[in-house]
Amino acid sequence: MVDSCYSLPLNLQQPLSLLRKKMKGSSHRQPQQPAMPRPRSFSEPENMNRTRSSDLGFSPRRRRLIEDHYKLSEEEILLEGIPAHDEDWSGAMHDFFNLIALVPVCVLNGLCWNFDLLLDPKSTVQGAWNDDYFPLFFSVTVGYFLADLLWVLLEPSCVKSPTVIVQHHIATLMYLSIPYLHDDTHWLMGACMSVEVNTWLLIARRVFNKQGLRPWVINLGFSSVRIKFISVMFYITWVVIRCYVYPAILRVLIGLWSEKTQQTGGIYNYISLAIVLHSVFCLLNFKWTFDLLRGKYKAIRYGKSAKIEKGL
Repeated sequence: MVDSCYSLPLNLQQPLSLLRKKMKGSSHRQPQQPAMPRPRSFSEPENMNRTRSSDLGFSPRRRRLIEDHYKLSEEEILLEGIPAHDEDWSGAMHDFFNLIALVPVCVLNGLCWNFDLLLDPKSTVQGAWNDDYFPLFFSVTVGYFLADLLWVLLEPSCVKSPTVIVQHHIATLMYLSIPYLHDDTHWLMGACMSVEVNTWLLIARRVFNKQGLRPWVINLGFSSVRIKFISVMFYITWVVIRCYVYPAILRVLIGLWSEKTQQTGGIYNYISLAIVLHSVFCLLNFKWTFDLLRGKYKAIRYGKSAKIEKGL
């Protein structure tokens, strides 16, 4: 009676016996060979399973700031056109902010100069400056750099080199403290802020040509004229402001420092601090210019083999 209670129905006894045999046989089964990797489909990214350079024992080449605005080959040859930029909401909004915010900075700076005296060889840079709009110019400029610095700190993905931008803005704010504390250096702020014209053109060059088209080849009517005009003005202001005006300002500062040293008898004063900070910006300008010229030189040196790739 007890056995009949715990006995299984006949229709289940046979499957159980087969299951026991399979379980016993599985213990003696040979291990399976690893499956061969499946072929990559055409829609799958090619470098999905590619070994990273850091896994091979060496670090990848460090990205330079110039690569954000110029096409460079593996041999560091300047290619035609500009890098194509993907649609990025944070980056697009940051560029839009800069294009709008830099306009009053440049306009107010221009209103503080007497261009007749500025272009007069007999006049000095200090004599061509007037303080009519300086309080507003200073407030707008400091507000712009503080807002942009806060933006980059809170949203680093809006730029490709956030560390460089943060360091640049902090150094600029330190530099701006000199004309704020010393009235005789108001002209220095205006002369240095002239570089923001080139900065505006640099951003416009990227915003109005997101496809990275070659400005000297495209023929798109008004769009082509606009892109070419921005590129021409960008290179002109780059050479004039970054390669000429900034070194000229440094020469004027050295002369003023010499006069201050003779008056006070000490070599340490606010002009010496201005010389140090301005020298840093001059070195950055020369470095970026050297990167451009080196890429152009390599493009010319490769000759016909790089004819398609060379050019700015």
